[in-house]
Amino acid sequence: MSTSKIQLMAILGGVLAVIISCGEKKNKQDAEISTPEEIETKKENTAEIADASFSDGMTGKVFHNYQQIRMALVNSDAGQVQTAAGNLAESFSEEREEMKSMAMAMAEADDIEKQREFFSQFTEKVEPMFKESISEGAIYKQFCPMAFDGKGGYWISNVEEIKNPYYGDKMLKCGKVTETIKK
Repeated sequence: MSTSKIQLMAILGGVLAVIISCGEKKNKQDAEISTPEEIETKKENTAEIADASFSDGMTGKVFHNYQQIRMALVNSDAGQVQTAAGNLAESFSEEREEMKSMAMAMAEADDIEKQREFFSQFTEKVEPMFKESISEGAIYKQFCPMAFDGKGGYWISNVEEIKNPYYGDKMLKCGKVTETIKK
């Protein structure tokens, strides 16, 4: 075999190896994107998008920010609670000063347990607003009987599945739906 044929075969072999290697990387990427864990994460993130609508824009923003706080509490992420609660405070118009102050207190707290207490108090105040303004879809009033030393705690969720904001991973599924609110 001549030197030029050997060189040509080596070049073709190298090109073929690159093509195969790129194809393998692409297949590996596809496989990584489609892992069951990632599919489940995508489902959870999709499920967290509210299918409820509200009759006014302010309530819709408040509900969206409230859900972000709820999930940050589920994940026991005090920093994310602070960010979402700050956004929540900005959602309120002037006639809702008490709720705005409660959201600011949650945003200023850096202790997750204190944030959970503020969230429970805030839920009591905001629930009537959600109930009065829902115009389409469903939201769920949920309850954990063990929260706050057995006194219990309510929250409003956009999904029926229980994800407890008062205990996070410690007791993620503790609770029940006490009311389905729909229009």
